[in-house]
Amino acid sequence: MDRRMFLQTSLAAAASGLLSHSGAQAQLAAGLSPGAFPSGFLWGMATAAFQVEGAWKEDGKGESIWDRFCHTPGKIKGAATADVACDHYHRYREDIAILKQLNQKSYRFSISWPRIQPGGTGAPNPKGLDHYSRVVDAALEAGIRPFCTLYHWDLPQALEDRGGWPNRDLAGYFADYAGILAQHLGDRITVWAPFNMPWTVAYLGYGVGAFPPARSSYTDFLKAAHTINLAQGQAFRAIKAASAKATVGSAYGMSPAYPKTDSPEDRAAAERYHAFNNLYFLETAIHGRYPNAFVVPTPYEQMGFRSGDDKIMQVPLDWIGFHYYTRRIVSDSRASRRGTTGTIATETQDTAHGGDPWTQLDAVMPAEGMLTDGGLEVWPRGIYDLVSRISRDYNNPVIEITESGCSYLDTPFAKQNGRVPDVRRIAFFREELKELSRAIADGARVRAFHAWSLLDNFEWADGYAERYGLTYVDFRDQTRTVKDSGLWYGRVAAANKVDTETKAIISG
Repeated sequence: MDRRMFLQTSLAAAASGLLSHSGAQAQLAAGLSPGAFPSGFLWGMATAAFQVEGAWKEDGKGESIWDRFCHTPGKIKGAATADVACDHYHRYREDIAILKQLNQKSYRFSISWPRIQPGGTGAPNPKGLDHYSRVVDAALEAGIRPFCTLYHWDLPQALEDRGGWPNRDLAGYFADYAGILAQHLGDRITVWAPFNMPWTVAYLGYGVGAFPPARSSYTDFLKAAHTINLAQGQAFRAIKAASAKATVGSAYGMSPAYPKTDSPEDRAAAERYHAFNNLYFLETAIHGRYPNAFVVPTPYEQMGFRSGDDKIMQVPLDWIGFHYYTRRIVSDSRASRRGTTGTIATETQDTAHGGDPWTQLDAVMPAEGMLTDGGLEVWPRGIYDLVSRISRDYNNPVIEITESGCSYLDTPFAKQNGRVPDVRRIAFFREELKELSRAIADGARVRAFHAWSLLDNFEWADGYAERYGLTYVDFRDQTRTVKDSGLWYGRVAAANKVDTETKAIISG
């Protein structure tokens, strides 16, 4: 299953009622020229432990659900594994040096839970803690802010054996893990995100079975999502208790979704999709309640909801982080002749297990814009719409763009001295960043942008068939080559402004 598939499942937002302004006029009014960013804006890049580290059973690390999945025949394209990946576990200093070379000020990385607690509970593994302590120190020495994601999908297999995320005991285990990290690293890390794309964890892992642990139960999905919401709240408190310097937000998967037609039914469906995919973990944190995502009453009983859970879920997030990749077109499935079961699983083609009678949605990834090599539509305007909507609906919070990027398969070109002339990736970022600059000029409090990714890496079920990195990795010998897009992005970071000249695209 590729990124196009899981993004179609896990990303969405309604488009109705979005702010509309003249970009250039608004930027001038805000004191920003077109394409410019505020002073102190944090330019960064992101990675995830499982996708880059390798060293899958080194220094006491336990098995994760993704290790088990990768080692199961037929699950990963090309029979690939992440056993070595980018060898970032041993080469992190080299990779952080690339960040410094490219003028980056924020490094969003994740910590492997089974590297800290091999069995998911109990005393921490000192070698795991020492490793991440060295990573943090290397980032700080390079003048880069370490931004830590606690969970980027690699659940300890031992905890899956206890029932996985549908088992609400995992909320307490996760809070213990969060507290351990904050106690040992909180003197240097000040920015924490408990989860990366929690909706994807719950739905693709437990609802349709496309990701590990490969379960296909809507009830398991609802229970897993509720446990994660509890874990988000409990981890927030554990981090704050252990570190006075900590600020805590999250890294949600979001994407603007637009109604297929102007009918009231499709517009309402887009709102439900926005609530279900974008707000299912944000609304619970901000207001302690689930958003209005269903055509039937919220299925609290199926979730395992208990009295007092609302107070556990509600926490005052210090900032809101989310990813942007592409958009969705949404319609009300009840208007379709395909019946009344509906589906939000167009990307998995699994209507048998993905059918959702609670939300009654159909979602399609359009192809009006150009497509990346990974099959995602390039739609720069989407980031403006999404940032504007979240800013308007949540009292203009501090926002970090925690991921955005594109897959193109450009390789080093011998006739250009080994350069990687990935001009399409430059165009992708240039147009998107112009739209982000416009949203900031319109009043959005965006303080950071993290390009996905620092490195070409293990792309989940797609193995090594996708390349999102701004640095090319030759997986045969681990040679790194900064792509033209990386060099361009480094110049943008230095100037704090997007170079809108066409010649910048051509020259890289």
